[in-house]
Amino acid sequence: MGKVFKWMCFVLLAVIFIGTFMFLYQKSKPVVVEYEIYEASLADIEKSTIVTGKIEPRDEVSIKPQISGIIAELYKQAGDKVKKDEVIAKVKVIPDMSSLSSAENRVTLSEISFKQAQKDYERMERLYKEKVVSAEDFEKAEVTYKNSKAEVSNAKDALNIVRDGVSLSNARMSTTLIRSTIDGLILDIPVKVGNSVIYSNSFSEGTTVATVADMSKLIFKGNIDETEVGRIKENMPVEISVGAIQGLTMKGKLEYVSPKGVESNGANQFEIKSSIMLPDSVTLRSGYGANAIIVLDKVKNVLCVPEASLEFSGDSTYVYILTDSVPQQKFQKRYVKTGLSDGVRIQVLSRLRKGDKVRGIQLNKEE
Repeated sequence: MGKVFKWMCFVLLAVIFIGTFMFLYQKSKPVVVEYEIYEASLADIEKSTIVTGKIEPRDEVSIKPQISGIIAELYKQAGDKVKKDEVIAKVKVIPDMSSLSSAENRVTLSEISFKQAQKDYERMERLYKEKVVSAEDFEKAEVTYKNSKAEVSNAKDALNIVRDGVSLSNARMSTTLIRSTIDGLILDIPVKVGNSVIYSNSFSEGTTVATVADMSKLIFKGNIDETEVGRIKENMPVEISVGAIQGLTMKGKLEYVSPKGVESNGANQFEIKSSIMLPDSVTLRSGYGANAIIVLDKVKNVLCVPEASLEFSGDSTYVYILTDSVPQQKFQKRYVKTGLSDGVRIQVLSRLRKGDKVRGIQLNKEE
């Protein structure tokens, strides 16, 4: 039994020794390193930037009341088309008691004055016919009578405006009727029947009753970083894509670059605006998220290599040229001068020719 045990230990030690030897042998063998090979070729390189923004109407107008009150009726809803001067809503006036009292007093006083002027006029008319008074005195009484009559009409009109918001002499232009100021589409009506509204003045912006926009004229609005704003200018071509409509790309032209930046998340952003050439078959909605591609620079038919093949040392840039591939890859270091890059490929300006093969990323790595 003891001999068997000894033999088993001997075999186990032999297995461990041989395994260790094979492991160390494999580790001591040199690893053949292989690299992906890229070929220098001619291509077009385009440097562009992507700006995130949204679609907005070029002309968007907030419709506000001309008088304070309560929304009595709504004749339109969001999504309806309207013409200029078409009525959107009606306001019921809640008169100011002080103004109402003053207007009523004005009517009372004007009626008293009118009655007196009327009596004076009738008396002067009889006396004039009897040739007791001169024509000049009669004419003065007639003018006073007519002025008093006009004042009664004006006072009643003013009372009606204060009380109901409607002019008796020009009911069509009533301030209680809220009208669209442009032709377009109603984007939003943020009020409901019964809501209080106020008119715009020097102390208040007023209540927005409706937002109307011309949806046939749209623009792209976004923000660009300060590191790239110096490379763009008005009239540069823009390609705009809308996330909500797959496959849609529209042409545009840069119209506006803000002269002042706004800090956002620690970086200065500059607002830009671009026109949009909208196809007739496409309907866009205000607020759609969109991306604008602006081409900053472009070169055609230039020698280029993938950026993954470049290596750097200080201010120097170099590549490794493939000189042999059998039995293993061999390379020669060569310094180059580079030009425009699109983030994937980069232009090579010197010391490289079309068809040269350069070293790329390592395919196998030593464990």
